Amino acid sequence: MTQPTNREPGDPERDASGSLTNRSSDPPAGNESAPARSSSPPEQGDPLWMFLGPQGLRAGWSALLFVVLLYLFANIFGIFVSFLLTNVLHVELAEETAASSIVNESPWVLGLAATLAIMARLERRRFLDYYLAGPAAAARLVSGLISGFAALSVLVGVMAWGGWIRFNQAPHDWAHLFRYAGLWAVAFLLVALTEEGSFRCYLQFTFTRSINFWWALVAVSAMCLWDLIHSGSHGAVGVYAMSALGLVPCLYLHLSQSRRSSFGQAAWASSTLFGFIHTGNNGETWIGILAAGAIGFVFCVSVRLTGSAWWAIGCHAAWDWAESYFYGTADSGFVARGHLLTTNPAGSALWSGGTDGPEGSILVLPIVALLLLALILLYGRKRRDFASVPVAENVAS
Repeated sequence: MTQPTNREPGDPERDASGSLTNRSSDPPAGNESAPARSSSPPEQGDPLWMFLGPQGLRAGWSALLFVVLLYLFANIFGIFVSFLLTNVLHVELAEETAASSIVNESPWVLGLAATLAIMARLERRRFLDYYLAGPAAAARLVSGLISGFAALSVLVGVMAWGGWIRFNQAPHDWAHLFRYAGLWAVAFLLVALTEEGSFRCYLQFTFTRSINFWWALVAVSAMCLWDLIHSGSHGAVGVYAMSALGLVPCLYLHLSQSRRSSFGQAAWASSTLFGFIHTGNNGETWIGILAAGAIGFVFCVSVRLTGSAWWAIGCHAAWDWAESYFYGTADSGFVARGHLLTTNPAGSALWSGGTDGPEGSILVLPIVALLLLALILLYGRKRRDFASVPVAENVAS
């Protein structure tokens, strides 16, 4: 157990000379998350005040710059990979295959790595400070893999028991099946790295260091408004539901002035955003969007309890792999080519998920709740609140 001290989690310490020292590599001493502070931020009225705060570049600008750089680098790497395949290797890949998914996701992972490296440099932090440096990363990743596969298997099992999913005759070309198993594992690991690296690592970290209830409310309201005026958003009711579910708890944290409020408000905003981005998928339903936001919240809780996003990365990858490859169901409307088992939805879409797959079934919500409970039972008792924001070095002069 870490002994309590008078220092706030994530605060800089002073050495014998009185100078600030960076202790971002140490676990926080207290039990609550609080933003780190740096010395001499620009004062109000200074031209830099709109851009720099006590922790360096303000969170809104950081998030905007992150999105722009990620999109830019992903497209640059995508053009390079496409040129390499088409003009050098003369390879043409079919859509919705494991190979094409790997090719499509690789530029995003490379772009994310480049973007995080630049943002870490600009914010004077370490690359791993973005919730990637927690203890026992390999064990957390394996635990997440097991949890994700088990949770999806329970969901499919309940649906099969109720007659809402039917198994068809499985193929017998084992050589191809093993090949597909490996390729889809790589593809979904890349998907998990991209999405968790963006939402549970950088954005959750950045929102935590400065967001409050009102800014979180503005963010989720903007998403709801966008979906309301865009008819092409699929399952927009799920975004409304996720926004409503987080409203009262986050308002309570705000009114009680809890030191946990910043992480909670950040989780509300980032999880709603995670559901929001899925409204562009064909075949999505409101339950599927709500489920995406809810499991995004579970992943945020895992960051707080385990100290890093590695459990979330493993759970995300294994869930998608089990859904698309192992059981051969639709995944947010996506049906993979090359899978072990073959299943089809049956009966009411409310229970079967319809074109959305198991994630669109109402049964997914209690499964997500059970996953959250298992996470708390597994890591809650050993909880050391790692999810503080490490202090930046020499943010302002």
